[in-house]
Amino acid sequence: MAANDGDGWAQCDRGHRHWGVHGAAGLLAVHHTQDGMPYVLMQKRSWWSHHGGTWGLPGGARDSHEDAISGALREAHEEAALTGDQLRIQGVYLDDHGGWSFQTVIAQAAGLLDASPANGESTDMRWIAADEVGARKLHPGFAETWPRIRPALAPLVVILDAANIVGARAEHGWWRDRAGAAARLIGELRGLAARGLRRPPEGQDDLAQWFPRMTVVVEGAARGGIPDHVTGGVSIVEASDSGDDAIVALVRDAKRWEKVLVVTADRELRRRVEALGASFTGPRWLLNQL
Repeated sequence: MAANDGDGWAQCDRGHRHWGVHGAAGLLAVHHTQDGMPYVLMQKRSWWSHHGGTWGLPGGARDSHEDAISGALREAHEEAALTGDQLRIQGVYLDDHGGWSFQTVIAQAAGLLDASPANGESTDMRWIAADEVGARKLHPGFAETWPRIRPALAPLVVILDAANIVGARAEHGWWRDRAGAAARLIGELRGLAARGLRRPPEGQDDLAQWFPRMTVVVEGAARGGIPDHVTGGVSIVEASDSGDDAIVALVRDAKRWEKVLVVTADRELRRRVEALGASFTGPRWLLNQL
């Protein structure tokens, strides 16, 4: 394993020639303005490069020791001087050609970050409104995947009904120590948040990995057992009264461009959040991934 050991040409099962012996990855940084419009950071490729003069994403060949995220972040730093602390990973889209793949790492940016060509592989870097991307002369690979990636620009927020999930899990004796059962659930959610979800619920975008924002709502006897209200990428809300009311309030307060998914089997709660535009799924979808 060595730096740049991914440089080189590969041929996929479709008979196409691609750069990247071990596949390739690119970073799609996205920022939503207050009117809800997503802007994506795009790169205009230098004339001498493969498909020079077209617009695409900062990216390139992955080295043998890199996963898609580390490879995409490295390329974004090399080509646009972006760093990981400026971004929050929200998902990975896999474009598998058979024997070769390109993975698009979608990441939220806190703002329209300053970015300019950091090496000779680009002639321009700029933020472009998502609705205007199709009007550009696009890299053929990006042009093919853009219609499938576009719906995934909206970040996913997952709100978890802890009482309902713990009940569905039915650990022995959980009702005698509700705070402990909730704490164990949250501990496992931290690991899931770090490695990413791999099974999207029905109706969600088909990404290879999801890294949603997770908020766990605890109520009643489960309160007070969690030392930190934000721990390992998972936020904790302790409901002072009804847990259902706290979940509905979180759905109502979500940003207009966020997709909200509530994990609960409670029919009345499902009805309430659906009326606000959120989707829902049952606890088994989550528990099967822990």
